[in-house]
Amino acid sequence: MADESNPKSPKPSGDKPEMSMEKRMLIAFGLMGLVLFGTQFFMPKAPKPAADKTPAPVASQSAPATPQPAAPKPAQPSPAVPSPAGQTKAAAAPAAAPAVSAAKEELLTVETDVYRIVFSNKGAVVRSWVLKKYKDGSGQPVELASASAAPKAGWPFAFVFPREKPGVELNGVLFSASQPDPLTVEFTYGDGKVSARKSFRFEAKGYRSDLRSEVTKEGRGVDHQLSWRGGFGDRTVHKESDNQKSVYYDGSRQKLVEEGKGFADKGPMTVAGPYHFAGIEDTFFAGVVLPKAGSPIEFVTWSDVLRTTKDGEETAHVGVSFGGGAVIDAGLFIGPKDTDILRATDRKLETMIDWGWFWFIAKPLFLSLHWVDENITHNWGWAIVLATVVINLLMLPLRFSQLKSSQKMAVIQPELQAIQAKYKGMSMKDPRKQKQNEEMMALYQKHGINPMGGCVPLLLQMPFFIAFFKVLSVAIELRGAQWLWVTDLSQPETLPIRLLPVGMLVSQVLMQKMTPAASPDPAQQRLMMIMMPVMLTVMFYGASSGLVLYWLTGNVVGIAQQFFFNKAVATPAPAQPTAKKK
Repeated sequence: MADESNPKSPKPSGDKPEMSMEKRMLIAFGLMGLVLFGTQFFMPKAPKPAADKTPAPVASQSAPATPQPAAPKPAQPSPAVPSPAGQTKAAAAPAAAPAVSAAKEELLTVETDVYRIVFSNKGAVVRSWVLKKYKDGSGQPVELASASAAPKAGWPFAFVFPREKPGVELNGVLFSASQPDPLTVEFTYGDGKVSARKSFRFEAKGYRSDLRSEVTKEGRGVDHQLSWRGGFGDRTVHKESDNQKSVYYDGSRQKLVEEGKGFADKGPMTVAGPYHFAGIEDTFFAGVVLPKAGSPIEFVTWSDVLRTTKDGEETAHVGVSFGGGAVIDAGLFIGPKDTDILRATDRKLETMIDWGWFWFIAKPLFLSLHWVDENITHNWGWAIVLATVVINLLMLPLRFSQLKSSQKMAVIQPELQAIQAKYKGMSMKDPRKQKQNEEMMALYQKHGINPMGGCVPLLLQMPFFIAFFKVLSVAIELRGAQWLWVTDLSQPETLPIRLLPVGMLVSQVLMQKMTPAASPDPAQQRLMMIMMPVMLTVMFYGASSGLVLYWLTGNVVGIAQQFFFNKAVATPAPAQPTAKKK
């Protein structure tokens, strides 16, 4: 039964969300950059211009409207809020109905091309909401409603009364249920004093439906909300609660606001306004309410500590409730975060797909992958392979520049070592250290080397790498997509030893072995050849197969490019340091 009060939910100890793949990529590239800099410039650098020391501006995220506790009345005056029909709440509320209820609990099933939904007349709630076209980690159709959460958090679409209670526990009474047609379910209850109605109407083929709910007491409307608590989405994935968020689109700010489970760990948090949509989501699925245009809505984020389905641990799960008036009349979207489906339902819903920081690269990249899959490969795995090859070929000039720079740096290493030895043991504050930097810069000029030449191409490629990783992380099309032995490109391999990460390790070592060493120091060469590939393999061993396939394919293409580069460009002999006459 849904809790209608505002408890302070305890914050579970030791419940830390896993690091996102986007952050992992930044850390990986940062470590690669440190190694590159460390191996090539294991010495003081030339003084940088003052402008270089200025820190890059940090993008600040606009904070959402200051949330209020659910118990106090919101700033918006409820009596003045018009109903979707343009009437005041009192005018919209019907007179108290005669006594009507059911004698026993009944279950009603609505089945469409995309849904299988089971309702109960006890509380007029949803007991099961299955997406027929999508499978979970165990191969079963995705179940969005959580039976394990219901005893504590209530079933989906249970009543919540943020202010006045009707005097009857509506979540426990038996409503009179009817199905006027196969796509409509209606629930009615009345005891002569309190009246409640709730109805759902579905499309035969789509993911949009219509919801209407109203509650009165002695002919006067009672403000209420409907809830979906205890989490949402595919519960068979690892750390499923970390992927769940409450979400709403603030049209006045043209901004999507998402909040994780920690947002309401000290109690329910309420916001209100004319939001375009509001609801709950995980990485691949969403359940949101679509209010009538211009209609304000109260939206509450909850946190319920529950035991997870897959891991058996107690952890906080996000929940939401929405409404606020005596009458709730709105649309619903409950389904996949598929670009085409979201756009066909409501274009603003597309904002729920998180394309990451480099969205201006990620979104066109996804559309290209989608086109390749539909028109050429008819398989997402081969689409990833083909797209990766094309991207690497387009970046060939950058890679060629990087390889030439690495080769030149390898040639002058003996002379750099001689300069290092000459000034070895001097303090960093010693004025003679400036002379060392001057000699190094003169050596670079003599051989026409830009010290940053090997790193700039890598930095320019980094946004494309991160965008590709983001696309493969959020694209629902990869859920259940097969490629050769891989059964699901959105998840790690199920084999005891994952072949793609092992192949990634081998190819990374081979590519490092073929690349001209930037340093003659064997210890530094081993660091680049062994430690970096091992570190990357460990980092991505638990990543989705699609992500690892992308990296492995890039390595294979890089090996081919390095092979032809080594054949086409003769490696000059290392320059020997010139001995000075005494």
